[in-house]
Amino acid sequence: MKLIIRGTKIIDPKSTFHNQKADLLIVDGLIKQIGTSLENTENAEEVKLENLHVSQGWFDSSVSLGEPGFEDRETIANGLDVAAKSGFTAIALQPNSNPIIDNQSQVHFVINSARNKATELFPIGALTKGSEGKDMAELFDMKNVGAVAFGDYNKSLDNANLLKIALQYVQNFDGLVIAFAQDEKIKGNGMVNEGAVSTRLGLKGIPNLAEELQVARNLFLLEYTGGKLHIPTISTAKSVELIKEAKAKGLNVSCSVAVHHLVLTDEKLEGFDTRFKVTPPLRTEEDRKALVQGILDDTIDMITTDHNPIDIEHKKMEFDMAKNGTIGLESAFGALRTVLPLEKIIEKLTSGKTIFGLDSPTIQEGEKANISLFNPDGKNIFSKTAILSKSKNSAFLGTETLGKAYGIINQGQLILG
Repeated sequence: MKLIIRGTKIIDPKSTFHNQKADLLIVDGLIKQIGTSLENTENAEEVKLENLHVSQGWFDSSVSLGEPGFEDRETIANGLDVAAKSGFTAIALQPNSNPIIDNQSQVHFVINSARNKATELFPIGALTKGSEGKDMAELFDMKNVGAVAFGDYNKSLDNANLLKIALQYVQNFDGLVIAFAQDEKIKGNGMVNEGAVSTRLGLKGIPNLAEELQVARNLFLLEYTGGKLHIPTISTAKSVELIKEAKAKGLNVSCSVAVHHLVLTDEKLEGFDTRFKVTPPLRTEEDRKALVQGILDDTIDMITTDHNPIDIEHKKMEFDMAKNGTIGLESAFGALRTVLPLEKIIEKLTSGKTIFGLDSPTIQEGEKANISLFNPDGKNIFSKTAILSKSKNSAFLGTETLGKAYGIINQGQLILG
């Protein structure tokens, strides 16, 4: 592959070309030359796109794809194509397939299924066997064949001792434990955020306390054990505060927030639309603002789409029966541009690579071309035609977005949407 990317603005604070407009010559997957008005001596394909910007490749730390077992929701092949066209050069795959990714062979399967794709796939192994919260899974074996972290998707570990042992055990091989935070007893039969909206609609609520109690417990365990802990998709102001205090103590904790929690609130539930039924639930405007502030002051380390395809039979039904989840890859960048400054978005879409132990090549001559291409400007309405996923359960349908992702260059491939 030989490419010249013409007249692009480079957004990469770690590059000497940060905030400069330049041409990029890419040969065989490496950035060979960066400069203005480069001569095309390599007979390279030229790429010119409106208001083109590039950054280090984006990484999504929480993506569900269904396969194996739920291919009707999404396949690995199509899911990775969607990620590429949405600007992501890498994703961490959640283990919530059927069977659950809780052993070596399952890790092998998903890695092999992703070979030769432009977007790289990094599996998260289940923390417990079958994600049932009873017995620890084969963590070391999974790490040896490519698992980058361990957690049970959207399942909180009731057994505090099991989480304690896991945090101690993974230190032997520098493993990362992911601990989703939601107390199931306090959640009960709750479906949405507990507050004025749930009361008005007559829907059973999930109080913020359900999340915050588990966040506090898990941070206490981390303080006792040491090790590395990642708390995914936090949704409340108090969770941000608790993590900020833990970081000030020097604990090795990271956290993420989902795009929809930064942009949407529980006011969206007024029409009983199941597209807005997610885990954790959409919270109040006060919580949303606290999450945005947590991004701006770097308490929150990364942004995830928490992309979770659900087939129409399990989504378009009575609110209390519908499965939780929204797809988010296609809408992520445009939605984020409505609430956050560009450089902060890029920072939070790339910083997770370091936390998950992945390479993060800068935009410099001689480096691997691992690049996201995008236009940060231009208003759009996110419509069904923009959905590339097999499932169409997007919480952002009909919302106004700003800018768009063009695609990626990675693994020696150019993929444009």
